[in-house]
Amino acid sequence: MEKLKPKLFSVMKTYTKEQFIKDVIAGIIVAIIALPLSIALALASGVGPEKGLYTAIVAGFVISFLGGSRVQISGPTAAFATIVAGIVATSGLEGLAVATIMAGILLIIMGLLRLGSLIRFIPYTITTGFTAGIAVTIAIGQIKDFLGLSYPKGTSPVETMEKLKAVMQNIGTLNVQALIVGILCLAVLILWPLLGKKLSGRAGAVIMAIPASLLAVILGIVLVSGLKLKVNTIGTLYEISNKPPMFSLPVISFDLIRSQFGNALTIAILAAVESLLSCVVSDSMINSRHNSNMELVAQGAGNIFSAMFGGIPATGAIARTAANVKNGGRTPVSGMVHAVVLLLILVILMPYAALIPMPAIAAILFMVAYNMCGYKEFAYLIKTSPKSDIAVLLVTFFLTVVFDLVIAIEVGIVFAAILFMKRMSDVTQIEGWKYIEGENDPDSIELKAVPENTLVYEISGPMFFAAAEKLLRISFYDNTKCLVIRMRSVSAIDATAMHNLEQLLDSCRKANVQLVLSHVNEQPMKVMQKSGFYDAVGAENFCAHIDDALLRAKECSEQMI
Repeated sequence: MEKLKPKLFSVMKTYTKEQFIKDVIAGIIVAIIALPLSIALALASGVGPEKGLYTAIVAGFVISFLGGSRVQISGPTAAFATIVAGIVATSGLEGLAVATIMAGILLIIMGLLRLGSLIRFIPYTITTGFTAGIAVTIAIGQIKDFLGLSYPKGTSPVETMEKLKAVMQNIGTLNVQALIVGILCLAVLILWPLLGKKLSGRAGAVIMAIPASLLAVILGIVLVSGLKLKVNTIGTLYEISNKPPMFSLPVISFDLIRSQFGNALTIAILAAVESLLSCVVSDSMINSRHNSNMELVAQGAGNIFSAMFGGIPATGAIARTAANVKNGGRTPVSGMVHAVVLLLILVILMPYAALIPMPAIAAILFMVAYNMCGYKEFAYLIKTSPKSDIAVLLVTFFLTVVFDLVIAIEVGIVFAAILFMKRMSDVTQIEGWKYIEGENDPDSIELKAVPENTLVYEISGPMFFAAAEKLLRISFYDNTKCLVIRMRSVSAIDATAMHNLEQLLDSCRKANVQLVLSHVNEQPMKVMQKSGFYDAVGAENFCAHIDDALLRAKECSEQMI
């Protein structure tokens, strides 16, 4: 079992000056990438632009310092945008802070209980479905700013479908100047990376080193400020603050805790899934191995500190983590440098963020939505998966878009669990042996000589509550003296199946039929011994092999005649 030890403490033993320089460079580059993304994601979450930077600074530093990954970069991510916006709209910033702190506590508990490996039990169809759904909700939420639409006073839609309806009702207010700015910024976001890939050598490397999102923001500022375009900017819609993060503990009440528990659980699950997925991806890039439980503890601490310093929920960001690796970052120092650089930018350059046009922010979030939607994986699952998995995928996607993420995850997990139990129930079979009259095939090694007045049933698959009813279908004839149940393929048994076995034993006693069990595996045997079933049947009627069970059946049949 892995110790809860931050990776930073491990890598410091062999840390070098050369690696420090590489980490500093990587941290600066990642900070430049994170700057526009943090602002954009904060606005998409319904909070002020500086809160995105607070999150990247505070949570980014704490998670890198305590984390179980060498290269993880954490901060605000698109996965939280929809749920954060919903919490802010219904419960305000106090409700968001309480939900984030509670989520942090849950993450720490998960890490301390060594639950990092259990995250894999969330089906891939659910993560794919809600990720694609979040991408759609983010894209729909940015249509207004991309088109420069104006809503009547008092119109402030919260739900995705409400936002889509408001866009359709107010499409006549389209601002052509805003649309042109948005299209040009979107073109930069699409074409700049392609240009870098197409050019070889130093020129291509230089282009790839300049984040397309930063270039799009600069272009937007130049267009709107230079040409005096009538386009909304961050400064016209929000108050800009360059104050550093300040400690502020929210007012916590029992009613607020109770009302936000569902949101906290959703945030915790999302943070755990996304951060550990990012760790797995980065492990493959640097040939390393993360400590999943330590990472959960770090994510929990990072979210608690983020909420206490005015930030929003944070988790591992795959794109920023990949950028860190590609630019030479190999230790948590690069993540800590990224946080410090963002703090300096906040204090010195934040007032200039007021000049960023809203269509530029919308274009950046369109690209974020496109990159996270996973349309190829979505289409692949539709083409290749069983119908039950496709149903889980589509239900989770639909509920995420039409309702909200909390409902989507809850229903998706319950739906997936029910379908899994149905599938396992179908796999579990209880079949009686077929008896062939006359001479047996001498070349077959499968046929066994079954004593007279004996029935043999074979159980295949785990016996749990969804399949336990099949035990009650076992029947015998008037002349049956012994019932043999072969359990070599039963790996596990639960309380419901055990109860039904006890009912079967009662039926056998009433009909004067001896019950014999063959090849009972370790887990079912422990359950039978604990329940008293083993003593009730008798140790002599538990046989290690089917041949021994048939000999025992023959003895019992002869004794009863």
